[in-house]
This record gives sequence, structure tokens and C-alpha cells, in this order.
Amino acid sequence: MTTPAEIREKIERILPTVQKPGRYTGGELNQVVKDWDQIETKVALVFPDIYDLGMSNLGLAILYDLLNQREDVLAERAFSPWTDMEAAMRAAGIPLYSLETKYPLHQFDIIGFSLPYETLYTNVLNALDLAGIPIYATEREETDPLVIAGGHATFNPEPMYPFIDAFVIGEGEEVIQEIVDTYQAWKARQGSRTELLHELAKLWGVYVPLLYEAHYHADGTFSHLTKLVEHAHLPIVKRIVPRLPPPPTKFIVPYIDTVHSRIPIEIMRGCTRGCRFCHAGMINRPVRERTVEEVCQAIEEALAHTGFEEVGLLSLSSSDYTHVVELVKAVSERFAGRGLSISLPSLRIESLSVDLMDALEGSRRSGFTLAPEAATEKMREIINKPVSSQQLLDTAREIYKRGYQHIKLYFMIGHPSETMEDVDAIVQLCKAVLREGRQIVGRRATVTAGVSTFVPKPHTPFQWVPCDTLDQIYAKQAYLKKHMRGKGLKLNWNNPEETMLEAALSRGDRRLAEVVYRAWEMGAKFDAWYEHFDYGLWLAAFEQAGLDPAFYTHRPRPLDEVFPWEHLSTSLKKKFLTEDYLWSLAGRTRIDCRNQCFACGILPVFSQLRRQTPGEHWQCPEVKSRRVNVTTNGGKFMPVAVKEKRVDVKLEAVRVSGD
Repeated sequence: MTTPAEIREKIERILPTVQKPGRYTGGELNQVVKDWDQIETKVALVFPDIYDLGMSNLGLAILYDLLNQREDVLAERAFSPWTDMEAAMRAAGIPLYSLETKYPLHQFDIIGFSLPYETLYTNVLNALDLAGIPIYATEREETDPLVIAGGHATFNPEPMYPFIDAFVIGEGEEVIQEIVDTYQAWKARQGSRTELLHELAKLWGVYVPLLYEAHYHADGTFSHLTKLVEHAHLPIVKRIVPRLPPPPTKFIVPYIDTVHSRIPIEIMRGCTRGCRFCHAGMINRPVRERTVEEVCQAIEEALAHTGFEEVGLLSLSSSDYTHVVELVKAVSERFAGRGLSISLPSLRIESLSVDLMDALEGSRRSGFTLAPEAATEKMREIINKPVSSQQLLDTAREIYKRGYQHIKLYFMIGHPSETMEDVDAIVQLCKAVLREGRQIVGRRATVTAGVSTFVPKPHTPFQWVPCDTLDQIYAKQAYLKKHMRGKGLKLNWNNPEETMLEAALSRGDRRLAEVVYRAWEMGAKFDAWYEHFDYGLWLAAFEQAGLDPAFYTHRPRPLDEVFPWEHLSTSLKKKFLTEDYLWSLAGRTRIDCRNQCFACGILPVFSQLRRQTPGEHWQCPEVKSRRVNVTTNGGKFMPVAVKEKRVDVKLEAVRVSGD
């Protein structure tokens, strides 16, 4: 067994031979190092991509902070080594190790993978292999670590089902503690690995795929999932944190440049806009906000701990934060003279007010980023972003008036019902925005169009629609490249083949696990990196597995089709998603649901439960003109079923009922 001392000695010899050795040393300011021999439970938090990306992942930072607050737990970090370092590690016999103590990952009790996007799947397999941990869950023994995974991509975990012991569906702040407690109790009684999985399956928001069996129709479509043990939940309802815990403030300060060198403070979680393509907006409901004072205090503490000069006020839709102008002014005044730059990403055109732009004026921003997503009002109605082109131009004019010279606009091509006229409108709208800038700041005005390709995602109103074909995507990109020319204009686009892979994996079923494994066997890894992505290799893996990728990417789904991810509930009713999809076909839009509830399903299950005291009743705005009774006894919430027409959620400590 390789010891930490041996690993340190070996990496000291190979680090001078690889790019960016600072990725692999650890020892940064604010890392947490505990006495390995004195700690009961060891957790390795793994981001299956390079350090430069993983260190900017807020979810990893949150879990690292929370777990290390426990005296009986240590949490350490690991990342995928770049190809040069991996080759050197394999040649020297160095397993994947943690940065803090250099212990091999196979000596940890729990391995937690973060999976924010599907193109990390092969990196997970590669990390397990490099760590010396059996890739298939069925091959792991009691002495092997428990392998768990969470993140946005786990809302359809089926393509990864045989490789992960347990998936966390939803938010991890509370459930990670319960997983540790369950593991410790299991270890104390020296139970079998099967017993551990059975205990984990009882937790709210935990999905243990080996305790379920998938069934298919003769035409290859998914039929249903059955439980193999009675106590497994069906559906598995996403975990939610009723109130956001205090944000982490003692962030690790990297030795090397990372994607974001800033203090990330989450000001709000969830979104009420209802963009029909947006997976994050659907699965992160309901909205929960932090107070202005809590955010300012977190910034104060983080500045003292880190010395960063930029703070990112993060959310899915930052300008929708109720007190956003007050917050920006408070931060600007409280930290005046300290050289602090405020980053407020995810600004929405319809909520970007003049007051907010004025408040941001002193925050050292070089430009603004806006996301119209589509360039015609017809398309924006289909995707439920009801913003007029005139409103966008008015917003651009106000931005340029405040001295900003650069505006970046995000668009998607491949939306349902899109035509070449809609694609041409992207060019025309960008040129119109540039003209506004030229009138105000002259030839210094610039516009960049970032154009990605729409991918239908699970748990969204567009989960039924086919993905655009490669030929169509290439034709649309060629048109944009030809016409998006001229001084002050810039175009960025993505690789359409990457879209095809993401589209297949996003809505895949369990049969795609063989595709993922075969692709990794043939050398697939770092699929999110253009220099390593090999679509031909993936096509070969599909062929070897006897599957057609077009079945997953280009096949329209009938409204009554059962999806491979339906056993995982976001608490949004399928009835609501179906209705919203049908509305998109008619060009009907929904207003921000802060202003009107559309009965999506989330409110009666979660959003008001946090406020209840034993025996108290509340009126749910979703169930119009009818009372919903909620009774609590101070215990934990444990939803086990969400029905379509009747709000009937059985809880360990809460009973919600009503028509």
C-alpha cells in the first residue's frame, strides 16, 4: 500500500516535468489539515476536472467548509490530473491522492464526486481507475470507499448508474451530514456493504441505483423502474435546504490562476422566471434569498481570510434579487477605498434597472453581459423570455451611456421551431446594439455574440423536443460566421459534436452506461476540452453497445412517454411541464411566478415548510382558494411521494394534505 510519504517523495521528482505543478502540491492558504489518525471519518471531495476549474466550484467549497467544521470528519480535495501528470503518475505508480495530506483516495471512507455537467462522466471513471477503486459498484467490497455523486447532472444519473454507490439528488448541505452519520453507524456495527446501501436509500434525496431495476418496451423506449427492496423510495424526491446556511468565508487561496480568483457569495438560490430551456431554473426551485447584512458580513470575513480583490454576488438571476440595488450600494459604501471589484453575473434584461446600473458604476466593470437567448420576439415567446428587442436596445443604450464600451450577448441556436430568419436576427440585433454604442462611445464600442446550441434537458418543458441535427447546426453556424463581420463585432461558438454528445447523455437511460465505459476504455476523457474531445470515439462506443445515438438526440417524444429520470422528482409536476411545453407551441408565455403562481408543484411541498411550528396551518398560494393543512412535530421532513392532482406528501414529521 502506497503511503503519503512515498507519494510526496515521488511527486517531488515528477513535478518539474509537468505543466503547472501548483495544481498538485496543496499547501494553499486556508486549506484544512487534520490529524488523520485521530479522525473517525475521512471524506475526499473530487471535482473530476483540472484544479483550475474545480477550485472555482462553489459547491465543493461549501461541502469542504461544512464537513471540516465537524470534529469527527476531515474533508480533503482531489482533482483530475492533466494528461501529462496522469502519465507521470501511472509510470511512477502514484495513485490519485488528496492535496491536503497526500493520502491515496482508496484509503478514504467516502469519495464524493461533483457532477455539474455530463461531459465529466469519463473523467469519473478515469479518476476511480487512477485511485485504484473498482469502477463498478458491484465489484466494491467493505474495505473500498463509499462512492457518492451529486450535482446538476445527477438529476438524470442513469448513464452513470453502475459506477456510483449512491447519488445525492438536490442540495447537499444537510444530506451530506446524514450520509456521514449513516456511514459511521454502519461502520460501528460492522455491517455489510449491502446493508450500508440499504440504510442510505432511506435518506431523503438519496438514490441508490442498485436497489432498482429498469424495464423497457419492445421499441427500446423506457417503461418503468421497480424497487428491489420495499424501503427504497419511489419517487426519490430532491433534497432541499429550507433556509440557506451561512456562506463559507474562509476560501482556499490557490497558488496558480484559476477560472475565478474571487470571493463567491451566493446571494440567492432558485429562479422564478421559468425559461423553458433552463435546467438549473427548474430544478433549483424555490427561491431563497440571503439578507443584505448577511452578504456584507460574509464579504467582510472573506476579505480578512483571503485578500481577494473581487467579490462575485452569485445566483441564477442576480438582478432579480429583491434588494439588489440596496446590496450593491451597501457593498460599495462599506468597502469603499479598499479596491474591491463587484461582479454581478446573470443580469436579466427585464430586471436590469437604471438604478442598478448606476449602483454598479463604481465597481470597475469593463463591460456588461446580457442573455437574450434568442433574437426575435417570436422565439423569445417560445422559450419564455418575453423581452422585446426595443427593451434590449434601450438597456444597451443605458449601459453605453455609463461609459461601458463592451457588451456581450448570449444566444442559443437550435431552439424548437427556429428558422434561418431567426438565426439572421442574431446578426441584425448585434449590429443594432453596436450602432447604439457607436452613437454614444464612438468606435470604442464593441459587441460579442456568444452562440451556443440548445440541448433539451430532463425536468424542463423542452424534455420532449428533438435536438437540432448536425447538418442544421453547421449551416446556422456558417451563416453566422459569414454575416457576423465588421469592426467591433465578434462571434464565439461551440463544437456541434459536443452538443450531440451532451444531448445523448442528458436524456439517456441505463443502457448508456455501457457506452460511457466503452468510450473511456478506448481513451475518452476530458470530453469538455476541445483538444481531447473525440466524437468518432463516442460513435464507436455507441456502435459497440448496439445503440443509436439518434434515438436519444433526434427522436421526438410523445407526451405520454415515460422518461428514464421520472423516478427522480424535482417536485415540479409533469402536468405543469407538459402544459408549459404546449404553451410554447402556441407562443404563450408565463410571467415571473413571484407575481403569479402557476401551480408547478414546488410550493406545497417545500417553500413554506421551513416557517412552520407544531400544529400551525398555512395557506398555500398554489392551491387556489383552498386550505392546505401542515402539521409538524419538530422532526425531519421526509417526502416520499408527490402526486399529480392531489397534494399528498407523506413525511416522517410533516403531513401535507388537500385537493
